[in-house]
Order: sequence, then structure tokens, then C-alpha cells
Amino acid sequence: MAANAPIDKIRNIGISAHIDSGKTTLSERILFYTGKIHEIHEVRGKDGVGAVMDSMDLEREKGITIQSAATYAMWGEFNINLIDTPGHVDFTIEVERSLRVLDGAILVLCSVSGVQSQSITVDRQMKRYRVPRIAFVNKMDRAGANYDRVAAQLKEKLNHHPVKLQYPIGAEDRFKGLIDLIQMKAFYFDGENGEIVREEEIPADMLDEAKVRRQQMIEGVAEVDDQLGELFLSDAAIPNDMITAAVRRATIALKMTPVMCGSAYKNKGVQLLLNAVCGFLPNPKEATNEALDQKNNEAKVILESDPEKPFVGLAFKLEDGRYGQLTYMRIYQGRVTKGDFIFNQVNQKKVKVPRIVRMNSNKMDDINDATAGDIVALFGVECASGDTFTDGTVNYTMTSMHVPDAVISLAVAPKDRSALANFSKALNRFTKEDPTFRVHRDEESGQTIIRGMGELHLEIYIERMKREYQCEVQAGKPQVAYRETISQKGEFFYTHKKQTGGSGQFARVCGYIEPLPSDAVQQYEFVDDIVGGSIPREFIPACEKGFNEAIKKGSLIGFPVVGLRVVINDGAFHAVDSSEMAFKTAAIMGFREGYAAAKPIILEPMMKVEVTAPEDFQGSVVGQLNQRRGTILSTETAEGQVTAVAEVPLNAMFGYSTDLRSATQGKGEFTMEFAKYTPVPRNEAEALMAQYKEKLAAEQAARK
Repeated sequence: MAANAPIDKIRNIGISAHIDSGKTTLSERILFYTGKIHEIHEVRGKDGVGAVMDSMDLEREKGITIQSAATYAMWGEFNINLIDTPGHVDFTIEVERSLRVLDGAILVLCSVSGVQSQSITVDRQMKRYRVPRIAFVNKMDRAGANYDRVAAQLKEKLNHHPVKLQYPIGAEDRFKGLIDLIQMKAFYFDGENGEIVREEEIPADMLDEAKVRRQQMIEGVAEVDDQLGELFLSDAAIPNDMITAAVRRATIALKMTPVMCGSAYKNKGVQLLLNAVCGFLPNPKEATNEALDQKNNEAKVILESDPEKPFVGLAFKLEDGRYGQLTYMRIYQGRVTKGDFIFNQVNQKKVKVPRIVRMNSNKMDDINDATAGDIVALFGVECASGDTFTDGTVNYTMTSMHVPDAVISLAVAPKDRSALANFSKALNRFTKEDPTFRVHRDEESGQTIIRGMGELHLEIYIERMKREYQCEVQAGKPQVAYRETISQKGEFFYTHKKQTGGSGQFARVCGYIEPLPSDAVQQYEFVDDIVGGSIPREFIPACEKGFNEAIKKGSLIGFPVVGLRVVINDGAFHAVDSSEMAFKTAAIMGFREGYAAAKPIILEPMMKVEVTAPEDFQGSVVGQLNQRRGTILSTETAEGQVTAVAEVPLNAMFGYSTDLRSATQGKGEFTMEFAKYTPVPRNEAEALMAQYKEKLAAEQAARK
């Protein structure tokens, strides 16, 4: 049934928010009201079943979402493709890849905590992909719920233009229902699971306030929609359908954010939210999707959601299923049928589509074909996350998604040598599935290093190796991704001369290195200022190669060097003895000479940490952050909770979750994300350099 919904009745939406705002609970209710499931299970429910969308055992145990889960449901005649995304910053790539392929989103906010650090991050991701959204203020039944305050925070903290479309009837334990300010009706949710929506007249004692709020709502929409603005200024009566059309236009144009409220846990307001998703969010034809034409110098091409056009699809997520690789694909143009041949635009390989399914969390329904606007999964199609597929008649690629840099690394090895094959299988699969999970082998120590977005991120992968691959893993101490940079200009005049039997080696490279301005986009720049042919043109690339190699490892602690410009302005060559190799070596040694003169310093990653705990523990929370070399940026108290925002070096954050729990009787929670790189304090830098020297000495001794 769902497969054949007309394109204007398709909605591709995601649910994203700060951790613990109730995304998965909301998804569970949506599935229940649309008839996809017949009973409701809570995320941390006592029955131990867990939510449908949290299909991994680990997700059920920890009560968090780790992987984004896709499903589809019918609401009236609308087919809704829904992706529930994680809220934890460590799994930010899951949100990133989901928003990359969605047309609209629901931004869930907690009625008590309001806009939190992770809400700011997901909002930034939505802005990056220009995704229109509806804000849903959840948990209206909780003590301290404040709908108006949260709507105001959307403006203050996220620069949205929020327009409240509803007015709650009561709040906290007296939260009964909602007033729809467009229709001017009151809605109540009866039955055991709130499945019976009862429409009534607005209670008499709330009518005046509702009229004032309706006027404010119309004003808010009129500010950003010209058609409604004209009617509003002429004082004419405005029919409801004109308000609805204006809200839809302004939302899709990203000029406003409709704000709605409810309580997913108490089954109130979800059906009205579903109506709004169908009413205000775009169908695939109304979203602008661009591809790059590889035949025409990567010119931008607008893709049309037309089943008759050449096929273009993006593989945005991979999973290793029971039947091989499962590739989630968003189809932007054309159609794909079982048995078709499609072309991977990255490696130009032709693959056959053996099976197409629609996902319902970890269950799947087979279908024969899928058309523009659909989100489906294919079996038996080998590719990497982010590959574009076409039917071979066009040579388009989709723009890639933003992949943040890893901030933490661990040395890992299997406890049992016999599990080596499974260990490498697991690492291959995880790196293919998750672009933020990186693996490399440290040539010097011979260790396997995994890098990721945070302690929890790597912890989950180590746990998955144990469960899914029966491979117990030993992990070393987490290693922070330090960087090195320079604090002043440093000059170099290096001559590389070697005379062995036959032709020798000769190259002279002169120039300087200097710091880049702090707002520079690139972290490294190479400038060729050679005039008069003192270094022949054919040797310039060899010099650049040498510098590129030299910045991979600074001399202080062996980490990459960033934030500098290398300029070569003079040199010398020998007609016989000069070679590419000689100039590359001269560049590497010249860089070291200039680097030593440029007062190098060590940089460490600073994390933006947001801690929430009951007010009584404010002293110990702030004290702990100060102890860890943290700089407190702000502290706010609301409804008996204190929220402290600080910048803390990542190196000082290891083991923080345990300390925070013990200091707040298990009631404190925190989130952190990468903020910037800053210089390491002197005593810390000296300790790091001493450690590095010891490590080098130990390696040299081992070689002897």
C-alpha cells in the first residue's frame, strides 16, 4: 500500500533532539497511532521489551539510541518515512547522515530543560542541509514544564522565528489537552493509550487568552509571509485555510518554525503533530536536491523528484544484516526495480539489485520497485556510505555529508590471538558503516589504533566486537588527538649534500614558515615564491611533497602540525646531482630547521561540556570542572536544576562520568562536544615532551 503513495503524499522526516528528550518514545507513539504496532513498550520499561526503534540489545540495556532506525507508516493517505536518530554527541554522524537525506524534521525539546547543547548541535546540522522543521515541546506533564519559555529559547539560542500553533490546557500533572489556535478548538486524548481524539469547544475560562494567542500567531506568520501580511494589514477576516497555507509556505522556506507541544509518554498531542507533519512539512518535490555533474566540471544540477527521469540514488547508511550488506538508499530521481542494473558513480562498477525492502526498524517488507522520493534498503549492493548510484545514463554524484574529525583514540588488540580474523572483520565492517570511526596501524609501536567521537562511541564498538564477533578486546589508555603549531616566523636555509660513488645528491631550499591567521579556513598552506629559476620548476612538486610529509609529525610530541604557511623563496640546484629525492629531503630538513626557530607549541582539543544536576550539587559540579582545568562559561538555574557550561581540555575529561555520578548521587548528566584547539599549559607541555622522548628512546633501544 505504502509503496504506491503519490509523491505529494510522501513525507520523509527525522526526529532529532538532545539526549533524553523523548525522541524514541515519540517514534513509538507514532508507530502505534499509525497502526504499525499494536502495543506500546517504554524505552526503559519494566517489561524488558524496549522500544521497537531501539532494536539493538545494547540500546535496550543502556536506554539510549545508538543507530538511527528507519521505518514507514501510513497516516490517512500520507506515507511517512521516519528516521529516529540518536541524541548523544558521540553518534553525531547518525544524525548527520539522516538529515542529509530527509526533507523535513521534528526537533524535540524537553519542556523543562528547553534548548540544550545537543539541541544546538542538531539545529546546526538541520541548517547545514536546509531542513524545514516543526518544534515539538515534549514532556508537558513533567514538574517545571514551561511551553512559553522553551518557545522563547528557540529565538534566543537558535535564532529561529518560532510561532506557537497551540496553547496547552494546564501543565505538569494538570496537563489535560491542547487548544489548536488555527481551528480554535480544544482537543483531548481519551482511551487507554490516548488513541481517541476528542474535539470540544475551548473552555470558557481560556477563551480570551486563546483569542489573544491566535492573534499573536497570525502576527508571527504575517511577519514572514507576504500574502498573509497583506490580509493582516487590511484588517480583513482571515480564513483558517489561508493561515494553514501561509504556515506551510513559511515553514518550507525556512522563515519560521511552528511550535507544538504534548507529552509522548502520556499519549497527548502526537496525532496533532502527525497532522502538522503532513500539513506543513514538504513533500519530496518541494525540497531542493542538488547533484554535481561529473561530465560537466562538477556543475550543479537540480534533481527533480520525477519517476520518469534517469535514476539517481544516495547510499547514506550501511548495515551488516543476516543476509549480507543492507544499504539504505534515498531515491532522488527516477525509479529502481528488482533485477535492474545500477552504476556506482564512485568506482564505476555495475551492480544488479537482487532485493528491495522497506524497513520497519529491524524488520523488513519486500517490494518490487521504488520511485523518486522513497527511502528504501537494498540487499546485495556492495558500496561505501555516501556513494551515489545512477542508471548509467547520467554521471551525477551527490554532495557528500559533513564528517567531523575524531577527538579520541585507543590502542586495541584482541585478548586471544585466535580471534584475530574476527577482530579485523569487525574493524572493516565498522569503518565501512561509520565514517567517524577510524582505524589505523601505528607503524612505530605496531599497535592498532581506533579513533572516534568520544569515550562512549569507542566503548560501544568494543562491546559490539565482543557480542557480534565473539572477540574480547584489550584497550590501552585513551589517547587525545593533540596538534602542534608555531607561534612566530622561522626561517630556514638548508643545503642537502651527499657524495657517494657515482652521482651525488644536491639541493638547497631557503624560505620561512609563519603562523596562519586564526580565522584561516585551511590548516596548512604552501607558497612558491621562487623567481629567476633558482629551483627549476620540475623540482617544486618534490619540495611540496617534502613539506607535506614533514607536517605529519611535529618534533615536540610527534603529532601533526597545523595552522602554518610554508614559503620557499630561494634555493640552488646542481645540473647533475639534483633530483626529486634530493629536493624532497632538503624540504623535510629545511622544515625542521625553520620549525625549531618558530617557537613551536602544543595544542590540545578543548571540549564544550554541559552539565545538568540538581541545584544542591552546584558547588561540587563547578568545583569538579575547575579541578579539571575547566573555564566556566555560564551557569543557569531553572526549576531546581543547575546547568553549567564550560570549556574543558579533553585530556582532563577521562573518567568524568564516574566522578560526576558519585558527586551528585547519580543524578548529574553531561554532554560534551569538540569546541576548538588551544595551547597546552607549560608544565603539561613539558610532561608530554618528556613522555615522547622516553617513548622514542625505548623504541630505539628495542631496535638495537
